[in-house]
Amino acid sequence: MSRIPLSALIGLFMTGAFFFTAIFAQWLAPYGLNEAVGQVWENPFWSSEPSEYLLGTDNIGRDLLSRMIYGCQITILLATASSAVAFLTGSILGFTAAVVGGWVDQALSRFVDLFMSLPSLILALVILSVLNVTLPVLILVMGLLDSTRVYRLARAVAVDIVVMDYVEAARLRGEGTKWIIFREILPNALSPLVAELGLRFIFAVLFISTLSFLGLGVQPPLADWGGMVKENKDGLVYGISAALVPAIAIAVLAISVNLVADWVLNRTTSLKGGRGA
Repeated sequence: MSRIPLSALIGLFMTGAFFFTAIFAQWLAPYGLNEAVGQVWENPFWSSEPSEYLLGTDNIGRDLLSRMIYGCQITILLATASSAVAFLTGSILGFTAAVVGGWVDQALSRFVDLFMSLPSLILALVILSVLNVTLPVLILVMGLLDSTRVYRLARAVAVDIVVMDYVEAARLRGEGTKWIIFREILPNALSPLVAELGLRFIFAVLFISTLSFLGLGVQPPLADWGGMVKENKDGLVYGISAALVPAIAIAVLAISVNLVADWVLNRTTSLKGGRGA
C-alpha cells in the first residue's frame, strides 16, 4: 500500500465507497425510495436555515439523501452490467477476428466501423424510443453499442500477440481457435483491457445519466442520478441545489475511477504499449 500513489489511494477509497453504498443501499438509506417525508425542496444542512434532512428534499418532498443512495445503486448496477456486456462481446469478437483473419476479420471490422460511424447517443435514443425501456433493455443497448470500442482495442492488441512465437507453437501443436483465444491471447491482453474497463465504466455512467436526463433512461418509480438532475433542474432558477447534488456525485465518481485507471495504466510498461495499439 505504501507504494501506491496518493491519488490512486484516494481514487480507490472513493470508488470503494460508491460501490459499498450501491451494495448496501437498502440498509443505508434512511427513508424509502419514493417516500414523501417533507415539504418541496427543503434546505440541506449547509444552508443558513437547514432542515432535518441532511441533503434536503426534492421536487415532491422526498428525502434527497435516500434518493441519492438508491440512485447510486441503479447507476452503478447499469454501468457495471453494461460494461461487462461490452467487454465480453467486444473482446471475444475482437480476438476471434485477429486469430481467424481473412473474410471474418474484414466482415466484423466493417460491421463495427458502420456502427462507430453513427453517434452512439442518437442511435441509443432511436432504439429506445421504439422499445419498452427496462433495466435489461438498457444494459443490452448500452453494452452492445459500447462493445464496438472494445472490439477495436481487443483486435488491435490481439493482432500484435497473434504473431508471437508461443502462439505459432500452439498452432503447430494443433490447438484450436478457442484455446488460442482464451489460453494464449487473453492472459497477455488483460492489462490494456483492464485499463480500458475503467474508462468504459465512466462512459457508461455518463451515458445512462444522459439517457435518463432526456427521458429514455431509467424510468419511474426507479431513480438514477441523471434522472434526479432532470427532476430537480427547475429548482436552479430559485437557487435550489437539489439538482447539483447528483451532478456532483457523477463528477466525483468519474474522477475517482479515472484516478484508479491512470494508476493501472502506469503500472506496467506493457499496459502503455497496449493502449498505444
